Amino acid sequence: MGTIGSQVMCDNIPGLVNKQRQLCRQHPKVMQAIGAGMKDWIAECQYQFKNHRWNCQTMARDHNLFGRLLLRSSREAAFVHAVSSAGVVHALARACSGGQLDSCSCDATKKGSSRDAQGAFAWGGCSDHVEHAARFSQAFVDAKERAERDARALMNLHNNRAGRKAVKRFMTLECKCHGVSGSCSLRTCWLALADFRLTGDHLRRRYNGAVQVAVDQYGAGFTAAHAHLKRPSKNDLVYLEDSPDYCVRSFESGSLGTGGRACNRTSRGVDSCEVMCCGRGYDTSRVSRTTKCECKFHWCCAVRCQDCHLQVDLHTCKGQT
Repeated sequence: MGTIGSQVMCDNIPGLVNKQRQLCRQHPKVMQAIGAGMKDWIAECQYQFKNHRWNCQTMARDHNLFGRLLLRSSREAAFVHAVSSAGVVHALARACSGGQLDSCSCDATKKGSSRDAQGAFAWGGCSDHVEHAARFSQAFVDAKERAERDARALMNLHNNRAGRKAVKRFMTLECKCHGVSGSCSLRTCWLALADFRLTGDHLRRRYNGAVQVAVDQYGAGFTAAHAHLKRPSKNDLVYLEDSPDYCVRSFESGSLGTGGRACNRTSRGVDSCEVMCCGRGYDTSRVSRTTKCECKFHWCCAVRCQDCHLQVDLHTCKGQT
């Protein structure tokens, strides 16, 4: 993409502050890598909350993907900031190692030898450059919050950092053995990104244990909002205000409501019709579904199945009246 093309692209991305537009124009291929990786962290967010009233649904026509949700300082906003920051790091580190970017490649700082529980090894291969990706993520993602510096901006900065740290937490050591007949007398190892699901699961646990905070007297940090709560660590997610119940559509809170959402009539969990529908009741319809059945193994080497048509009951929440 040429200079003019990158400028047009960057000028048409809504919600960017000047520093972000500047970085966008300077690094158009990096921005393309970030854009390509967005689908992964959005899909992860929706996977983690698929059975909850708030299901991380995006709104393509709003000024940002999550509408007014991000104008609140809730647990859900905390998770979105953390998982999106983590997603940027993951996408960039993967693009660097894949040779897609001129500005980075593998982590060249991994040199010489080291040891792990199995003994000595030599650094080699192509370690994912997560540190470079984290630095760019910090510069780009945090720029908007650094331009504000209010209580919500401090919260977002904290959660952005927790997301970056989560990706680093799950880097794995991968090795290749060398030696006579695979004797593994010498190992060459490198650090690789783990599947993003591990990061998503970790951040979901942090969401469950998120700490409600208040800005301290100096306006530069947090204290627990209630005396019985612990002081948050750098790995915790933090939030400032309680979440709405997400039962009904509300422009003010960014809630899309649960009308029309599928629910589980026999469950007693958060996906139950009682919880999901917020006491409004639900409608039941019979739908036809096709599944694979009567699968048989044929030598060699195929599995052939029949298509079975089933009639199942689908329960969906009634809308608000």
